[in-house]
Amino acid sequence: MIIIGLMSGTSVDGIDAAIVNIEGQGLDLKVDLLVGQTFPYSPSLREEILQVCAGKPLSMEELSKLDNAIASEFAQAVTSIIPDDLKVDLIGSHGQTVYHQPPQKNQLGYTLQLGRGDLISYLTGINTVSNFRVADIALGGQGAPLVSKIDVCLYRHPHHHRCLQNIGGIGNATYLPSSHTPQWQEKIMGWDTGPGNVLIDLAVQELTNNQQKFDFNGEWSRQGKPCQVLVKKWLNQDFFKQKPPKSTGRELFSPHYLQQCLKDAQTYNLSSADCLATLTELTVASIADSYHRFLPSPPHEVVLAGGGSRNSYLKERLQAHLPHSRLLNSDDLGISSEFKEAIAFAILAYWHINNFPGNLPQVTGAKKEVILGQHYLSSR
Repeated sequence: MIIIGLMSGTSVDGIDAAIVNIEGQGLDLKVDLLVGQTFPYSPSLREEILQVCAGKPLSMEELSKLDNAIASEFAQAVTSIIPDDLKVDLIGSHGQTVYHQPPQKNQLGYTLQLGRGDLISYLTGINTVSNFRVADIALGGQGAPLVSKIDVCLYRHPHHHRCLQNIGGIGNATYLPSSHTPQWQEKIMGWDTGPGNVLIDLAVQELTNNQQKFDFNGEWSRQGKPCQVLVKKWLNQDFFKQKPPKSTGRELFSPHYLQQCLKDAQTYNLSSADCLATLTELTVASIADSYHRFLPSPPHEVVLAGGGSRNSYLKERLQAHLPHSRLLNSDDLGISSEFKEAIAFAILAYWHINNFPGNLPQVTGAKKEVILGQHYLSSR
């Protein structure tokens, strides 16, 4: 089956579109990436999304217009990426998260992804599955991370204990014990590790008056020296100590959060490069700290994906924190690190129409497995 997976993450860089061919059943799938491309948001739409993520209030009319605008750009990505001679059977669209609230005591969580699937289906003429997180949340789950079951499908290994570490705006991890470990599937874990690129990106934008959007390859951070005293202080934040299941987003690691970090940096007279190096150190230290806190032993391999996997300075610092683990990029295993999450939502759409549950309750905290997503049939 030919499926297009669509994903825009917490970095709000643009829409990742992946055309994949999927065959098989359940966890035993053959997944081939045929085409992958990223379509940047228009600058005005990206800025509006970021403002909403930062807490800008909207009227219902404004919300509906934003929902439609995002769906229209997702649909345009679909029509732009499909070769003339290819018939696509299905779309799996994550949409754009603008708000995420993990469940509280005696209260369900809430999550909102804009980019309505019914409009994508209408505009493209292709059946579309979207709104994947809400079914898990309705069962008491976090609704995140949802990639963990895909990680089981694509990355399990008979001998190696692996951590699949995505570093997008927010970092998330899946721990996969060796599949020869007794009852290995019951020992799978997953959680959001904390900030990925979000604070680094926000800092670069502030320090350059929005002339730069991110620290390319960590070149600016590499010129500085991380302040370990500050990193240790920041790691005392409650989220890092919280045991999985757990998830987070821009609601916590926000522009306001960054301002407090920058204020702390001034106390230590850090240069701009020192500040970026220290924020990068927070990302890698939070990943490593979570492994030390929550895993039975260091993983044999850490497989990286997402934008952070292309930051050589960040990777060097992560290796320094995880000296006993081998760092790999997902590409090394034949799965695109750039389009991994778009591929994941293509798989979740495939599982939906095949009535196969897409969540892992021990990862999300949901009461049971459930079919994820809402299916919109094309009217064409």
